[in-house]
Amino acid sequence: MNNYSNENTARRYKAHVSIWGTTQLHLRNPFIIAWWSAAFPGFGHMLLSKYLRGYALFIWEVIVNLNAHVNSSMIYTFGGHFDKAKDVLDTRWLLMYIPVYAFGIWDSYRTAVDMNRMYLLAEQESHPYNTFALGALEINYLDKRDPRIAVLWSAFIPGLGQMYIHRILTAFFVIVALVIFFYYSHAQEAVSLLFLGKLKEASSVLHPDWLLFIPSHYGFAVYDSYINTVENNKLFEKDLRHYLTVNYQNEGFTLPNGQKVK
Repeated sequence: MNNYSNENTARRYKAHVSIWGTTQLHLRNPFIIAWWSAAFPGFGHMLLSKYLRGYALFIWEVIVNLNAHVNSSMIYTFGGHFDKAKDVLDTRWLLMYIPVYAFGIWDSYRTAVDMNRMYLLAEQESHPYNTFALGALEINYLDKRDPRIAVLWSAFIPGLGQMYIHRILTAFFVIVALVIFFYYSHAQEAVSLLFLGKLKEASSVLHPDWLLFIPSHYGFAVYDSYINTVENNKLFEKDLRHYLTVNYQNEGFTLPNGQKVK
């Protein structure tokens, strides 16, 4: 039997390396996961590597939010125009929006708690997992990356930080969504007009329903790339430590408790 493969020879695995990325179990703060789901439904699930559920909630958020005009209503509310905020809302869509929004927060919190339990059990079982994936399209392997570099690229263009740490599915989804948000919000057109000093034209060209998606998108991309770089580095160090212990450490070696090794 290959000691470094995921072929259902154990009840739980801590990690899996494929050509699409590195997926792993690690401890997460359920409140932070729930917060990201509140910031944008789907983000909490993506942080948990629950991609199908995360993508579904993300697409639902965009479609229903746009039709209910939730973002426009928020802008009017921030400006103190409460009557306009109420008038712009479409209640037919809004009543569908609220239950799914609440579900996303609750389910991401519940899933984070469950996955923390799974991680503790998998850590106890400590079954080997694959650390190198070679395919016709890609190569992926465990190694160390700099979290600051991941943050820097994500700050330039969301998705590039995920590419840096080889989270291909998340990178592709984040980049495609960003292009759509930029195109329909006219954000880049507004920036160009702003550089030319045309402030009124820059503000009038913006589409608020699409514009308010962008800040959350940037924030998620930066946080996701940073936290996953840190956790991937921890996984690499644990795997390397285990490999050196099994293959090079003398079987009779014991580390004296509370004493320094000279």
